Amino acid sequence: MKTSTTALLLAAALLLSAPVRADDDDLPKMRAIAAAMKLISLEDATAKALAARPGTVIEADLDRRMFGGYDYEFEIIDADGQNWDVHIDARDGTVRSVRRDWFD
Repeated sequence: MKTSTTALLLAAALLLSAPVRADDDDLPKMRAIAAAMKLISLEDATAKALAARPGTVIEADLDRRMFGGYDYEFEIIDADGQNWDVHIDARDGTVRSVRRDWFD
C-alpha cells in the first residue's frame, strides 16, 4: 500500500511540475492534467477562444501560471491573416487576454 501511494504521488508530481505544450504528442498529457486538476476541457476552452477572436487555431498550450492556476493559450490566425494570442482561464473559462501577436 505504501509503495503504490508513493508511486502515485511521484507520478502526480511529475505531471504537475512543468507547463504542457500541446504538440501532437502532448495532447493526451494536456487532457490528463485538465482532468486531474478539474479544469475545463480543451474543446470548451477552444470554443471560448474562438468566440473571443474568430479565426483558425494553429496552436494550443496549457500553461501553469507563476502564482497558481492554469491558462489555455491559443494562437489564432484571423480572416485577415493576423496572429492573435488568446488566454483562457482553465478553471472557469473566462477570457484573460486577447492580444495581437506582432512577432509571428
